Amino acid sequence: MSRRLTSGTSLRGAALSSARWPSRIAVQYLIAGGGGSGGAGPRGAAGGGGGLLTGTFPAIVGTTYSFVVGGGGTLAYAYGASSSTPGTAGTSSTGLGMTAIGGGLGGGGDGSPSGGFGASGGGSWAGGSAGVGSVAQGFSGGTGFGGGVYGTGGGGGAGGVGGSGTSTASGAGGAGLSSTITGSSVGYCGGGSGANYSTATAATATDGGGSGRNTSPSNQTASQGAANRGGGGGSGGNGGSGVVIIRSPSPAVATTGSPTVTSAGSDCVYTFTGSGSITF
Repeated sequence: MSRRLTSGTSLRGAALSSARWPSRIAVQYLIAGGGGSGGAGPRGAAGGGGGLLTGTFPAIVGTTYSFVVGGGGTLAYAYGASSSTPGTAGTSSTGLGMTAIGGGLGGGGDGSPSGGFGASGGGSWAGGSAGVGSVAQGFSGGTGFGGGVYGTGGGGGAGGVGGSGTSTASGAGGAGLSSTITGSSVGYCGGGSGANYSTATAATATDGGGSGRNTSPSNQTASQGAANRGGGGGSGGNGGSGVVIIRSPSPAVATTGSPTVTSAGSDCVYTFTGSGSITF
């Protein structure tokens, strides 16, 4: 006869059960894609924020999970190089079988005024179409307004649409989303704000989005999307890089990619700003 456990389950049955249903640990995750950059030139519009994924994942003990952190879109040209050069889209971040899409590019002016598709769409200049955001990860950008005094469109964010430019102001960046996974409330994946000209008022950007520039005088520069927060670049600015954050009730047994390790209450928090992996 086989020996029996006090619960009535045989030792053989317990071993089979363990093989079929391995131990798991519930970890929290945040995956942010890179933000898009704003368009160049005085009529450049803002980039869209990257996608943001959050939740709880049942990690299998002994399994290694790999991550790729997306980069922000870059702007290849300075202020006066080309009034028709659009920005570039951010790249996606991946992990745990999920993908946070990069943010859309900002339109570049008369020759290429439209914003690009992304997790959140980029803003446009007058006459162009605002970039469309992903249904599940973000919102569309705003459109631009042309004339003697103008404002270009803001980029969409993970939590709201980008504002449209008017004759009195540039388009605001779309709101991102906040998370307390690190133990503090931090905003991620907001859209950048557009450019304003002459007496038009500069709009704001939040949750990691970069602020657009006042193009009169022409030596004004835009701010970048915040690094490791997936914000869209302001008009003329680079997008912010993405990030992967894992919060666990127990320490990992191994990591690669040199994540920053902090604590939140009794939990361990692993912040990946580049590609890496984690094993529990």
